[in-house]
Amino acid sequence: MQENRISITISPEDNAKVKAAIDTLHTTLAPFLVALNPNERRTLPKVSDGTLPFVQKALEYAQTNAQFVPAYVDVAELKTDVDAVSTLLQFLRPLEQLFEILDDTVMLSGSEAYVAALAFYNSVKQATKMKVPGAEPIYNDLLQRFDGQGKKKAQPAETLK
Repeated sequence: MQENRISITISPEDNAKVKAAIDTLHTTLAPFLVALNPNERRTLPKVSDGTLPFVQKALEYAQTNAQFVPAYVDVAELKTDVDAVSTLLQFLRPLEQLFEILDDTVMLSGSEAYVAALAFYNSVKQATKMKVPGAEPIYNDLLQRFDGQGKKKAQPAETLK
């Protein structure tokens, strides 16, 4: 028997609170956010924990050493971008942590549900082989999940011996 590591029931009230909080985040941040296409994501230079201090230091130097700032660099806009990164990272990091644990929880819940569903499916499959009344339509319906998988296709119940 598989260990039951998770059993969650989220109340309608908590569900509504979470959805409202997500809606608030989305509504509040939407005017400031930009969606990139896959090519843009791939080709843009990236700022990471290793490069952000460099960018911040370059900004500090640019603000105090105007003689070295190229004419095409807008220091005020550089500061705006650096400030945006700093502010948005304050939102992103805890959301990434939340996303990871939420994803893990969905994975575990889904895994437990899938293992139980497979156990049921195999029971119905055996019942179909034994010609138990009512098992065949259930088996044929659930069998569709496995269409096209593996080297040989599972045969419909009426051809099972």
